[in-house]
Amino acid sequence: MQITVRCGVNQPMRIFVSYPPLEGKGTPMLGQNRQFQWFHNPSFIYPMVPASAATLLRVKGHDVTWDDGIARQWSSERWWENLLAEKPDLIAMETKTPVVKLHWAITDRIKKELPGTVVVIMGDHVTALPGETMENCRCDFVITGGDYDFLLASVADHLSNGAALEPGIWYRNGDSIENTGTFQLDHDLNDLPMVDRELTGWRLYGEPLYKREPFTYTMAGRDCPWARCTFCSWTTLYPKFRTYKPERLLDEIGMLIDRYGVLEIFDDTGSFPSGGWLDRFCKGMIQRGYNRKIRFSINFRFDYLNPQRAALMREAGFRLMKLGLESSSQETLDRLRKGTAVGDIENACRIAKEAGLEVHLTIMVGYPWESRADAEKTFARAKHFMKEGLADMLQSTIAVPYPGTPLYREAVENGWLRFDPKDYEKFDMTVPVFKTPDMTPEEVIALCNSIYRSFLQPSYILRYIRNIRSLSDIKFIAKGARAVIGHLLDFTKNR
Repeated sequence: MQITVRCGVNQPMRIFVSYPPLEGKGTPMLGQNRQFQWFHNPSFIYPMVPASAATLLRVKGHDVTWDDGIARQWSSERWWENLLAEKPDLIAMETKTPVVKLHWAITDRIKKELPGTVVVIMGDHVTALPGETMENCRCDFVITGGDYDFLLASVADHLSNGAALEPGIWYRNGDSIENTGTFQLDHDLNDLPMVDRELTGWRLYGEPLYKREPFTYTMAGRDCPWARCTFCSWTTLYPKFRTYKPERLLDEIGMLIDRYGVLEIFDDTGSFPSGGWLDRFCKGMIQRGYNRKIRFSINFRFDYLNPQRAALMREAGFRLMKLGLESSSQETLDRLRKGTAVGDIENACRIAKEAGLEVHLTIMVGYPWESRADAEKTFARAKHFMKEGLADMLQSTIAVPYPGTPLYREAVENGWLRFDPKDYEKFDMTVPVFKTPDMTPEEVIALCNSIYRSFLQPSYILRYIRNIRSLSDIKFIAKGARAVIGHLLDFTKNR
């Protein structure tokens, strides 16, 4: 392997962790998103692992810039002007299937205008197909797997002092493309410094689902203890689940409360840890008194809920659970390997609501094996949960199979896709990806829209008005209304 020391032995590098603005059908929801979508009314999830990468690089002595042009809503012209003026030694970019070709073009322009800048690309798409990106653009490195922090630090160590690259990195050796083998995910997350919130612009990020400000994110684990759902691209990044210790997360929450006055947190772990880990965390929240200072929301699984656990979570300051319903067809849940029984869904929602927890359900439409009747049954069931007060929010998206997932492999093998599998730009949720048995693409989109239109019905509006208790509730409803209208625009036929 050829070693190229760029900055002199042990010399710090000028590093940009970047999200360049992208031209498309709205604002790209890219950072920390397990599914990609263009939004008319944008909100931005805090990209916690890239933020951890920026923090670790700074701790190692590098000059780091958090360069999220998307969240800052910069124009492409402004972003390029800044980049060309600053001339970083290294720029790292996260990509995803629908925009990977845009990142190839950006990379080639960077290498043309700043030939001395090293370009690193990371993300679930390049983890599935690393050689493809190395062949289609002039990037210097591709990081595979989701430990962007540890592996980006490895690249920086390699370039600044000749250290060996860790497993999971693709690189150029003269005219050849080589790699260091399969990524390992053997790092201890507890060795990482806490994310530097000031460095990484934490106030840029937030979603309509929060009620109190200041609001921010944490990420206790990478990424989901189940890690088997066939549609989830992050199982490509994190086939093995790891977490911080509960006490480490509690320390971070304490810092957020004391230093920034944070009042609400959403933990964006794919599914929050359960069992003994969760019990220790809840008891720590209560013992430290954080349950009286913040509200805490999470992604979770139906099968993790029981009355005792839900009651403890509520006492510990939990507010909302985001749960993946996906479909009310048991056949679909089995084919997706959700590990969920339809009969358990209503029971879990009831347990959560009786404990005083709010429930946010997510649904997908457009599966290649589901009929219109199947999809309408899912919507009817979800709206039943809303009507009966067993759910507070519904979210609907179009099923998209990303490269690297079992669902993508099935789609290619079975001819389920409506277009060429390499037409990556069409995987952006503006049109259905799958052929469906008895629905046109327009009908699939209309079904997706129908769930958001249900929020505009007088019965739902009155229900939320009756539940107003504070100014934060009014602000929450206003944010929700903007989000609903934005989602209706996201799925309109003419973008």
